[in-house]
Amino acid sequence: MVTRDAVIKRAENYFDNGPFLTDLERLIAVETESQNPDQRTELYRYLREAITPLLSKLDIKSNIYENPDPAGGPFLVGERLESPDLSTVLTYGHGDVIRAQTEQWQEGLHPFKVVTQGEKIYGRGTADNKGQHLINLAALKCLLDERGSLGFNLKVVIETSEETGSAGLAQFFESHKDLLKADVLIASDGPRLQPDTPTLFMGTRGAINFDLSVNLRDGANHSGNWGGLLADPAIILSHAIATITDARGQIQIPEWRPTSLTEGIKDTLKGLPIDGGPEINHNWGEEGLDPAQRAFGWNSFAVLAMKSGVPEAPVNAIAGHASAHCQLRFVVGTNTDDILSALRRHLDKAGFSSVEIIPSKEAFFQATRLDPDHPWVTFAEKSIQKTNGKPPHILPNLAGSLPNETFSEILGLPTVWVPHSYGGCSQHAPNEHLLEPIVRDGLRNMAGLFWDIAEEGKNTN
Repeated sequence: MVTRDAVIKRAENYFDNGPFLTDLERLIAVETESQNPDQRTELYRYLREAITPLLSKLDIKSNIYENPDPAGGPFLVGERLESPDLSTVLTYGHGDVIRAQTEQWQEGLHPFKVVTQGEKIYGRGTADNKGQHLINLAALKCLLDERGSLGFNLKVVIETSEETGSAGLAQFFESHKDLLKADVLIASDGPRLQPDTPTLFMGTRGAINFDLSVNLRDGANHSGNWGGLLADPAIILSHAIATITDARGQIQIPEWRPTSLTEGIKDTLKGLPIDGGPEINHNWGEEGLDPAQRAFGWNSFAVLAMKSGVPEAPVNAIAGHASAHCQLRFVVGTNTDDILSALRRHLDKAGFSSVEIIPSKEAFFQATRLDPDHPWVTFAEKSIQKTNGKPPHILPNLAGSLPNETFSEILGLPTVWVPHSYGGCSQHAPNEHLLEPIVRDGLRNMAGLFWDIAEEGKNTN
């Protein structure tokens, strides 16, 4: 008799007996650096030679599509349609990775080779995102092997431009709504809050990047001859930035302070752990909120880089120009159409009309959020608790940003993300890795979740 436990056991064996690492090695070996134009052919090779064979084992018919935006890489869309009476699950992953940074990896490691040391599985893309979508596809294969069918319809989207802002994804979804029609998105990216506890999140904070620039004159001038006579752009810019937050980083622009941190969201977030990274400064950020409420329920402003003169080789001269690359991470309840115009009004009122605001060419991610009481969320929560033995952490949205709005707004789907990584995975850095216990746990959880979706369909159709 086919049982839930049998599907989960098959998922455990897939990890314990070695096939997971074998499959992961094939994915990691394809050097899909989307930030490197010289590797564009690798994006196609990943979809054609790495992903298509995995989907074929699920009897998924797939096609590769060109990106409508020339800045982006190709898409793969696959589907397995079992019955129009069944629910349709859409799952997603991105096959591109950031630049390898090969010379910065520790001795014995290489970004495009899978190496296991202790409980860590190293390789570029292991955590972000090849390993994560491999876990989900493998769990689906375990379900299919046990049941002979999935018990629901399945659609798969793999993109290759997420690390460069998901160029073209929104346009592609707009023009392929029928092809991508589904009932729910269940996908994996990002970290768990704690390595030993599953996490569910249902949206993301948005992000907008921009430059602040003060350009007073061409070239630099001797600080002895002209100090005290020429306005210093670095000082002007520093004072302008200092008006955006107070001394503890609390945002001072009223339009940048969100309206969506309700008591219900506060209660959902209250006391959730934030582990696996640097030590948190508890006296930084919005006063009266705990760390989880600040990270997942509030907006944050950051100066990512600043420059005046030549920092690597300073000289005794007053620079003519200063600039800062800045970012606002924002939650639902922030008027995205007014972010930069509100900043303009604020700077002008504070006397800094000489500070220019330059929108970034980087992609603008919208903020999204699904109610934690949504039926798909409670369904996934109960399923994972049944498999794992403890309740998962529930986040209305991730602190980081993903192209979740393409699923929630364009396709109109409830979105449930089940991350299979953790905060210390060195994502976007040298020595990126997965943790073996999370991989095994993730395979078990997803096998159980997909089984439960199949059984729910059987009971209601």
